[in-house]
Amino acid sequence: PLVKVGTLVPDGSSWHVILKEMGEKWKQAPGGGAQLRLYAGGVLGDEPAMVQKMRVGAIQGGVFTVVGLAQIDPSVYCLTVPMMYRSYEELDYVREKMQPALEERFRQKGFEILNWADGGWITFFSKEPVLLPDDLKQRKFFIWAGDNKMADLWKSAGYSPVPLASTDILPGLQTGLINTFSATPLSALSFQWFALAPHMTELKWAPLIGGTVIAKKAWDQIPEASRPAIRLAAEEAEHRMKTDVRSADDKAVGIMKEKGLTVHPISDAQRAQWQKTFEDAYPKLAGTVVPPDVFQEAMRHRDAYRAASGAPK
Repeated sequence: PLVKVGTLVPDGSSWHVILKEMGEKWKQAPGGGAQLRLYAGGVLGDEPAMVQKMRVGAIQGGVFTVVGLAQIDPSVYCLTVPMMYRSYEELDYVREKMQPALEERFRQKGFEILNWADGGWITFFSKEPVLLPDDLKQRKFFIWAGDNKMADLWKSAGYSPVPLASTDILPGLQTGLINTFSATPLSALSFQWFALAPHMTELKWAPLIGGTVIAKKAWDQIPEASRPAIRLAAEEAEHRMKTDVRSADDKAVGIMKEKGLTVHPISDAQRAQWQKTFEDAYPKLAGTVVPPDVFQEAMRHRDAYRAASGAPK
């Protein structure tokens, strides 16, 4: 069967190359396999639009960030809560613990998660430096359109988010509709957004996670004999994305610096302000954006990891 898959990953990027290689393995799977047709670079629209296309059967799958995944089930937001994770080790530990339950939630809604992916660490890029939460309050910053709960949360805390499709970030920066966005260095470089927002804050405030999802209906049409090989190819792609993308963030910063990016380090006192700002929002976040029980469970696993590794709470 033909499996049409939409994604925002830029054509020719390291993500794209890995996904194409995964598709080759799908074709060669025993029992007939499946043919993967990738629509990269957002040609099918933004992630919420692609999830909608999956629901009506226009496409069968998507490689999404947490934003697209959350359109199916918002519990995945527990893996990208701002300032909740300090390292990939913490994230990996919590994700491993939460994975079976999260995947089951997707299954209940008619979707199969084939792999999980990393996009790097999210930070701020702006026309003027953003060093403190008060600086951000003066900025017009991009947030994903369709994520109304998150928009309301920011607004209630005194910020001015501008909901846009991610494909509108570049024109938004050009026209002055926005002057700040948050993204991973690899995304800022891949889409060339940084050229119009040349100040980066050295604050890794959340990991960008994602994954490959296929509609259960399409999954059930793939010959049973082919499924193990297709899952394996997806897991191999997950492993490669982890290693490739995790090292690519630092390289991307180096390339952007050569092209005029200014990186602003953050002091311990400034970091503490960001930590407090985000943590103050946790009670609202757990309930409006992330289901409270899922939020608490993720927090519990994170604390257990810190206790076991001797890290400060």
